[in-house]
Amino acid sequence: MKFKKKIGVDLGTDTTQVYLGGNGVVFSEPSIAAFNNRTNRVVAYGAEAKRMFSRTPAHITVSRPITNGVIADFDIAKEMIQRFLKHERIPWSWSTRMVVSVPTNLTEVERKSVEDLLKEAGANEVYLVEQPLAAALGSQLDIHQPTAYLVLDIGAGTTDMAVISMNGIVVSRRLKVAGDYLNGEIMKAVREELKLNVGEPTAEEIKIAVGSAIPQNEKLEVMVRGRDVTSGLPREATIKDTMVRGWLHRPLKLIVEGVKDLIEAAPPELVGDVYKNGIYMCGGGSQLRGLSEMLKKEIGVEVKLVDEPFTCVVRGTGMIIENFKKYKHLLGSFSTIKIA
Repeated sequence: MKFKKKIGVDLGTDTTQVYLGGNGVVFSEPSIAAFNNRTNRVVAYGAEAKRMFSRTPAHITVSRPITNGVIADFDIAKEMIQRFLKHERIPWSWSTRMVVSVPTNLTEVERKSVEDLLKEAGANEVYLVEQPLAAALGSQLDIHQPTAYLVLDIGAGTTDMAVISMNGIVVSRRLKVAGDYLNGEIMKAVREELKLNVGEPTAEEIKIAVGSAIPQNEKLEVMVRGRDVTSGLPREATIKDTMVRGWLHRPLKLIVEGVKDLIEAAPPELVGDVYKNGIYMCGGGSQLRGLSEMLKKEIGVEVKLVDEPFTCVVRGTGMIIENFKKYKHLLGSFSTIKIA
């Protein structure tokens, strides 16, 4: 079959991105849906649904049908993806080949769920590629050579990391410590230390506005509004960068330890390559201020933030669909050496 439409998809916990063959990245929307429990219908998707977070009546549930890179609600996820694929920038076609990135170390059942989801959403053929491989391609790394690269992809739901050499993943690890986890730590700390309840969107705003991994030259602070824990009334509070840095120290340390464990599990010769080539960091969570510097200090290896880190995975899937014969051997070849 000659496919009329070729699509690459990064099916992220926070954002779904689509690469259309011959056109590049044409779509990026939050992976969020709003469900009406009275009518049993999805009433909003993407950015519209995200604006409804923490602002809906009891009968409207706003959720992420994809959690930690795994399909959490198949029916809502299918309806959401179907709606996304009907976007005006994605033309309809009766024959569609799709390459989708997935986290490392998914179970066979979890991989099958992703395949079934996209086939029911309209794809004729679905191929899966592990996120670090897609990220490496999207970062223009020459993974065909007999040298190793360490790719660190910090997303919203998971942090995926892998040592890659000779077209394959040698050793990999997936952590559920990523952007959403950091938001949760901020929410918890604001509640416990400032006695103020804030929602996840506000926690995300705090992280973006003043979050950092190491001290910065400029002192930052942000004013936020929430509900006072004691009185239940609205209240404002000023949050400084020093506070957020302390709140994020523990989860960032978990990522550091994850990278160290990964390096320790790699063959000695490849560890030498990693030291020489450095760590390539991507994903939305990689853009936290000072994160690359902190990782370099803690691990002792140069850390490079790739160009356009937010889209490197979907661009990697795009490289595969544009050069399908060249990269087909990467698809469905999942890492077998894992670190729990």
